[in-house]
Amino acid sequence: MSTTTAYDDLCRRHERQHRLAHLQSIASWDQSANMPAKGNEARSLALAEMGGLLHQLATDGALKELLARAEGEALDEVQRANLREMQRAWRASNALPQALVEAKSLANSRCEHAWRSQRPANDWAGYVENLREVVRLHREEAKFLADSSGLGLYDALMDQYEPGMRAAEVDRVFGDLRSWLPGLIRDVQAKQAQETTLQPVGPFSKAAQRALGHDAMQLMGFDFEAGRLDESAHPFCGGVPEDVRMTTRYREDSFMQSLMGTIHETGHGRYEQNLRRDWLGQPIANARSMGLHESQSLSFEMQLGSHPAFASLLRPLLVKHLGDQPAFEEGNLHRLLTRVHPGYIRVDADEVTYPAHVILRYEIERPLIEGLIEVDDIPALWDAKMMELLGLDTRGNYKDGCMQDVHWGGGLFGYFPCYTLGAMYAAQWFAAMRREMPDLDARIARGELSAVFDWLNAKIWSQGSRYETPELVQRASGETLNPAHFKAHLQSRYL
Repeated sequence: MSTTTAYDDLCRRHERQHRLAHLQSIASWDQSANMPAKGNEARSLALAEMGGLLHQLATDGALKELLARAEGEALDEVQRANLREMQRAWRASNALPQALVEAKSLANSRCEHAWRSQRPANDWAGYVENLREVVRLHREEAKFLADSSGLGLYDALMDQYEPGMRAAEVDRVFGDLRSWLPGLIRDVQAKQAQETTLQPVGPFSKAAQRALGHDAMQLMGFDFEAGRLDESAHPFCGGVPEDVRMTTRYREDSFMQSLMGTIHETGHGRYEQNLRRDWLGQPIANARSMGLHESQSLSFEMQLGSHPAFASLLRPLLVKHLGDQPAFEEGNLHRLLTRVHPGYIRVDADEVTYPAHVILRYEIERPLIEGLIEVDDIPALWDAKMMELLGLDTRGNYKDGCMQDVHWGGGLFGYFPCYTLGAMYAAQWFAAMRREMPDLDARIARGELSAVFDWLNAKIWSQGSRYETPELVQRASGETLNPAHFKAHLQSRYL
């Protein structure tokens, strides 16, 4: 890169922010995975302090002038893209008062920590007090961001996770899903009712499941010299590209949820591990969006995990760590991996019913942020929509209903649409791969998963935030987001 004074100054400042954000990310992971319960208040205060410090750096008065000067300097295409992302970050940070940033961090930490014990106890009455404060602060955030950007309240929050996506487009995509998904679910269940599927017989020890998860991550190409797997109440992928921290959870009566959750998080982890190291510390090095991020986890969990040939790759690992049994026969294992059964829990949902879980949450969190409903309205709305979309009764069952996710307590309003957008992107990636590699399915059957990983690395991982999302999707797949690929994928694989 050429020497340009203002631009270089901006790069140095962003590198410092990146290093501090590294510490923040690892401390946050530790809070969820390792920290003893009595350490939470001190950790929450420390993270709020770090959030305030990073906000100070991101809103330094000198940045406005530096950004303006850099705009007039001779920059190459990569530098220009990096400057665009610097400007995006500056606008978002300057929209928020520091006191709000610190208050949000503290409220999110307290609510999430309490949720870990309140959810198993089905304690909605205890949880709702913390959640009200989180919602109040995030409504404030939405107002500040909307006033600064000219966006609607919900759009302003969603833009933090999926830049450029708008609720009007989500409404269109989800409206189309609502029109055909219930019928597909019924058709698939009718087809599968004619099949015999053996259930694995446990128990399955945590130690055996940990070893199985480790080998599955190796199969999917995870670099254990740049990351690790731990246990937490809710699976997630955190850390930093050089040190990815993944978590999962275990049930000794069922290994499948942990295994597929681990494969899902491995997709996130590989995206992070393969971001450009020569751009590290700069905004351009970041993953493009959370919809793109979810497209990687769902490429691993759903596009590969439900592939007819994947059972043959998984079977040796199951036999090695859990012992052989009739349920692990390849045909039966594939039926297990593609079983469609409406259930209460989003993270355990099959590929076909999963979008219904996302639609439900979107249809609650958007009016919640817009002030059209209140926190106390959530349980009744959840119960009604769960019955409408999946035919399940969650009345009084808060732990398997509106308390099941960490997202709202952690302040992640505007994130949920990214899951289904990610599923659509993932289907589009594999449609493009098959056009470029007509023998892709044969390669997967031979265990040559590098064909998939190399394509994702070249088209997605190594590109970071070089392009805006629509351009990246166009470059990778030859077209902008096309939900038809997702529908075709589900019909082809399940009917």
